[in-house]
Amino acid sequence: MNVKAIYYDFDGVMTNNKVLVSEDGKESVIVNRSDGLAVSYFKELKIEQAIISSETNLVVEQRAKKLKIPVYQNVKNKLEFVKKLLDKNNLNPSEIIFVGNDLNDLEVIKYLPNTFCPKDSNKKILDSPAFILNKKGGKGVIMALYEHMMEKSLE
Repeated sequence: MNVKAIYYDFDGVMTNNKVLVSEDGKESVIVNRSDGLAVSYFKELKIEQAIISSETNLVVEQRAKKLKIPVYQNVKNKLEFVKKLLDKNNLNPSEIIFVGNDLNDLEVIKYLPNTFCPKDSNKKILDSPAFILNKKGGKGVIMALYEHMMEKSLE
């Protein structure tokens, strides 16, 4: 697999799909530090990465800033957006990995040949062509992807 880019959904992949909302409306999520480490490992392999989120949220922006990867927010049609990224970056669908967990990721998962999901994804995602990783959302999904790819490269 000649991977040049990995695109991640945020909620349910980098998080457990839960949000803590304080009385003043501020939102907080819990992320997994091993995922941050995996992002850095993918960077060492010269693989571009980005977060693609359907909502706009400062939490997502701050996590992307910490990871030093691009974030695309308020993406209402992820498939059309991914197709535009492919064109813009002159990439083939086979050179992309997508990790998603929910119904708004399903079209992308059906379109791209190399897709992955956490083991607690929506049932339709679990029934899709996506490879089911051995971690739940927010519990090290990106590290599980990295380990899976390293195992496959040794075969």
